[in-house]
Amino acid sequence: MAHSAGANSLNGLQESSRTILDNYQSQVRTRRIYTIVSIVVFVIILGASLDFANSANSGKFFERLPYFFDFMKSFVPDSPLEIFRAMFDLPSPFSDGSIKYDYTSDRVWITDSFYIPNFFYQLAITLNIAIVSTILGASGAFMLCFFASTNLVGAGVTRWIVRRIMEIMRAFPEIVIAGLLAAILSIGPISAIIAVWVHTVGALGKLFFEVVENADMKPDEGLRAVGAGWIERVRFAILPQVLPNFVSYTLLRTEINVRASTIIGAVGGGGIGEVFSLSIGRDHAAKTYAIIILLLITVICVDQFSAWLRRRLIGKQSFEFGRGAA
Repeated sequence: MAHSAGANSLNGLQESSRTILDNYQSQVRTRRIYTIVSIVVFVIILGASLDFANSANSGKFFERLPYFFDFMKSFVPDSPLEIFRAMFDLPSPFSDGSIKYDYTSDRVWITDSFYIPNFFYQLAITLNIAIVSTILGASGAFMLCFFASTNLVGAGVTRWIVRRIMEIMRAFPEIVIAGLLAAILSIGPISAIIAVWVHTVGALGKLFFEVVENADMKPDEGLRAVGAGWIERVRFAILPQVLPNFVSYTLLRTEINVRASTIIGAVGGGGIGEVFSLSIGRDHAAKTYAIIILLLITVICVDQFSAWLRRRLIGKQSFEFGRGAA
């Protein structure tokens, strides 16, 4: 009865409405076919990938898959307090002379009676790598972005060259660049700083020049009409518009670089990433969990500080816009 009632209601439609309805139903059928085909293709690719992983792992991938969480079950410290002791380099009651429980020897002494826990010291190195590379990278991106913007330099050779340079600088992940530099400059924080700096220039430069290209050009036209030079137009017409977005992207990049510096440390770049790699490789559960907790707290602190700094620099009213409507 319902189907009959629906058919009767459709019979009452005008020809134009019926055409719209037919087109809509046709698009729905086409979308469903595309969805089914996409799912089938995804399942085939996933199956092929798993089969390749099994072959590449000498046939052990599927065999070892049921034991995936066994490592986490066995990787447990002797006591929850061991995490606290490892974090602050305090003596352990489980000490047996091995480096697994020898936390006190890692202390970094500032004076005869005052020390910094090793993990905090290594974390400071990682943060320094991230901050220095971000400052250098943001400065490089700032200087290059105006020469890559179509609305400031047109479609000439300069814009093409600058954009290709940025693409090359961000084409390779930081860890790959650090690996190449380690072979030249040896392992250490300097290689990590250069690797993160190079990628930051390429990544931030692209974001910066896209912001510049979205700027309102009416102030630029006014300055051009009174004979202002290129630098004066950038300084007084473009920069006031784009600077808040530049700051926002730079702060976001700082958070990303903290994580990148940690990862690079795991392959010899120094800092907390290096001691984390050693701890997990030597089965030191308390030290590993202490580092994970420190990293988590650090990321949260960086995120909160970034949000606070953005509000101070950009203005609280920018974050209130549209909130009343929501």
